[in-house]
Amino acid sequence: MRSILSSIIIFFSFVMQANAQEWAFELWHEGKIVLESGDTLRGQIKYDLQQDLLQYKQGQSIAQALTARKVLYFEIFDNTIRKYRQFFSLPYATNTDYKAPVFFELLAEGDLTLLCREALEYRTYSSPYMVGSYTRLVLVNNYFLLKENGSIDPLEVKKSDLLNLMGRKSDKVEDYMKDNRLKVDDKYDLVQIIKFYNNL
Repeated sequence: MRSILSSIIIFFSFVMQANAQEWAFELWHEGKIVLESGDTLRGQIKYDLQQDLLQYKQGQSIAQALTARKVLYFEIFDNTIRKYRQFFSLPYATNTDYKAPVFFELLAEGDLTLLCREALEYRTYSSPYMVGSYTRLVLVNNYFLLKENGSIDPLEVKKSDLLNLMGRKSDKVEDYMKDNRLKVDDKYDLVQIIKFYNNL
């Protein structure tokens, strides 16, 4: 009886912890914004990639909203991962053939230029502690490759497909992945893999 009770407590504490999680886009970050006009704004930035909107404020001032049409580039220091992150406003057709500026995070630049957009999705998981499943909101990273001609193509992140893109360098990259235990479905492992390939 006690083991069942402790399993239930562990399960619900896990669910509550997952629901209480703060994502980087919900927080204010120190950073800078370069506008299409050429002006640079420095201060607190909150971003929303799903709406392609930025909120910007200095000190205690009222926040102002900026769309991807008005912004060329922005950079933040993300305290959740203790790293600088760079985002660019690039023309992309999301649901139609019409291209409009949207924000992409730049993860790696070189022969393979890797971009990313975050999205929130509900995912269903089976419970290890109880019969049945539960649903939780998770942050999903959608990856893209920026081509030399400026086109942006979605990237399905599968190990075999990624290695095929790397041609003759794929053997070295695969060895590097094995030696460092890197997985393509982890954002920062993927960045490390792409950067290694770009430096070969």
